[in-house]
Amino acid sequence: MTLSIKGITLACAIIWGLVMLMVSIANMVCPTYGVDFLFLMSSVYPGYEYGQGIKSVIVGTLYGIVDGGIAGAIFAWLYNLFAE
Repeated sequence: MTLSIKGITLACAIIWGLVMLMVSIANMVCPTYGVDFLFLMSSVYPGYEYGQGIKSVIVGTLYGIVDGGIAGAIFAWLYNLFAE
């Protein structure tokens, strides 16, 4: 059985983008929520700084979509490679 690389890529991109979006919005509502997670993500994603307003939420979400898509594509490709 092989995985659909396109399907896994899209699923991971959507999920990780939503995680970044939801945690960033929750941090705007309650500034103590997800601080450690967002601090870690700001060290990984250049240009993203948590707690800097809606621009930061958008940048973090876009980074999450791209990062999740790349990770999903690599995962599906490796799975298909080793499943043969």
